[in-house]
Amino acid sequence: MASASVGLAELGFVEAAPAWRLRSEQFPSKLYAPLPGRADAFHRGLFLFCCRTPPCCAGLRVFRNQLPRRNDFYAYEPPSEDPPPETGESVCLQLESGAHLCRVCGCLGPKTCSRCHKAHYCSKEHQTLDWRLGHKQACTQEGDLDSTVPDHSFLFPEFEIVIETEDEIMPEVVEKDDESEIIGSMGEAPEEELDSMAKHESREDRIFQKFKTKISCEPEQILRYGRGIAPIWISGENIPQEKDIPDCPCGAKRIFEFQVMPHLLNYLKADRLGRSVDWGVLAVFTCAESCGLGTGYTEEFVWKQDITDTA
Repeated sequence: MASASVGLAELGFVEAAPAWRLRSEQFPSKLYAPLPGRADAFHRGLFLFCCRTPPCCAGLRVFRNQLPRRNDFYAYEPPSEDPPPETGESVCLQLESGAHLCRVCGCLGPKTCSRCHKAHYCSKEHQTLDWRLGHKQACTQEGDLDSTVPDHSFLFPEFEIVIETEDEIMPEVVEKDDESEIIGSMGEAPEEELDSMAKHESREDRIFQKFKTKISCEPEQILRYGRGIAPIWISGENIPQEKDIPDCPCGAKRIFEFQVMPHLLNYLKADRLGRSVDWGVLAVFTCAESCGLGTGYTEEFVWKQDITDTA
């Protein structure tokens, strides 16, 4: 399960390119975001879950987990950056010990195929899907089922995440560019007409134009990280107020940490099964103190803003 290391960037954008696996239909993003100077948050991850089905879109959920450098789960020293030598051996999908995983979605798979007792599933529905798309033929054949990766067109596709730091655009440069664009398009328009257009410029237009200007350098960015800064909204509608962001159970305020951009939907192909999830901006707010949790997870807060009524 790959992760995006974005913890040290003050303000950045993230692009997608083929090769990063989005692990399940409800798991579009994991961020590896350690906090410098915090020994208890040397390993810190944020996990964003959503559902493809539109009625469930309001059920977006995000969880945080953090661990010190020395722990029971990760090695103290980082792994080598050199790729391991190719052995020619097939990859086993199941762990050698521990719980079995569903062949379709990767969740816990306590159920097994009654014929071969080798294929594991989380539900009858996923067993039926796997049976129809290949397990019926493979069930009675000799060989290790775990050595093949079934393609059910069910999981989100894989992508590699490219991380870069964004250079600040000076406001006067933006204003100058906007002014040049207006003059170039209007030519010798009468002053009265220009005044009329200025009066009709709505707050919605300004917010959307600011959004477009901000991402214009990298329009295919899928995620923006900047702990403690302000998100950029795509619409003037449904912008949360301070009272709308609940405090962490520890009592600390929650602050903005990252936002998921609408362009990610193009890569996820979320409507592949005839259903679709949609958003304009997903803004994630986390505990300002990043309170200690031991080895557990705590739920943070995600705000969904749609593109509805956006110019």
